[in-house]
Amino acid sequence: MKLSIPTNYKSLLDLPQTEKAIKLVKDFFELSLASELHLRRVTAPLFVLKGTGINDDLNGTERPVAFPIKDMDDSVAEVVHSLAKWKRMMLADYNIEMGYGLYTDMNAIRPDEELDNIHSLYVDQWDWERVMSKEQRNLDFLKKTVLGIYEAMKRTEYMVYENFGHITPILPEEITFIHTEELLAQYPNLTPRERETKAAEKYGAIFVIGIGGDLGNGTKHDGRAPDYDDWSSDSVKGFKGLNGDIVVWNSVLQSAFELSSMGIRVDQDALIRQLASRGAEKRKELYFHKRLLNGELPLSIGGGIGQSRLCMFFLRKAHIGEIQASIWPPAMVEECKKNSIFLM
Repeated sequence: MKLSIPTNYKSLLDLPQTEKAIKLVKDFFELSLASELHLRRVTAPLFVLKGTGINDDLNGTERPVAFPIKDMDDSVAEVVHSLAKWKRMMLADYNIEMGYGLYTDMNAIRPDEELDNIHSLYVDQWDWERVMSKEQRNLDFLKKTVLGIYEAMKRTEYMVYENFGHITPILPEEITFIHTEELLAQYPNLTPRERETKAAEKYGAIFVIGIGGDLGNGTKHDGRAPDYDDWSSDSVKGFKGLNGDIVVWNSVLQSAFELSSMGIRVDQDALIRQLASRGAEKRKELYFHKRLLNGELPLSIGGGIGQSRLCMFFLRKAHIGEIQASIWPPAMVEECKKNSIFLM
């Protein structure tokens, strides 16, 4: 059982206050995000058909929850892992104009998650996607978008302070951009997670650039599917990758804390290149991939922002189970209860 128990932990909000605060955070941040990035809300599916290439493959090893559909000759549906590729199709199908986009409430079930303070079987996030131009496929535009999201986060943290004055803001004024290769150079003897923790503690909030491709030492900072984020195009300083994660310093858990994964999406060249690098060329025959390669989908930037993660951070909670109702190992529930961590 992986569980971190903060010393002398006591929630700053009781259960009724927590429920009220969750609603405030979600409503406020959602509107702020939509305003910053020019997004409209759309309704999203909970499941998609297997074999279409629409579901997010994450690292390629996680098993989706699947079931047969009686009224469709037992065709198999999969509960989504995320809507990374579905959103891009909706940009085309809804005829979203340049510079505008969409967001949705994404709910997923990930049965292969290793349960701990920040990982649950149930995943809820704001999935968003925005149409961009060819000229915007660069690191500067990625950074500009990250800054907009970070501004929405800072405003939300201040709103929490206005409503619950004993929860004071801790996000730094500026977010620091750092490439995975730079992290490797600074901390060559640490694991990727340990590198993030060192940088997050030093700066308070970082955007880690270039996740998915091979680093200079032949390892990967973290896994990324080959068919949504562009992790292979040139960035700066000879580095690769036009994607990354927003990571903050979690003062309760004393660790790095990922709030968002995002990036400029693959164009046709990057898709072919990345599928080849993973030995996944067969995916070119799937529905989503055919539409992309046929030029039917717009260039886009997009990502996911964890709803429960965001609430957990802003409300200074020690366990994601204090924010969302899920299933936990009995030993974890008991240990949390003994340490004043009450799981919903």
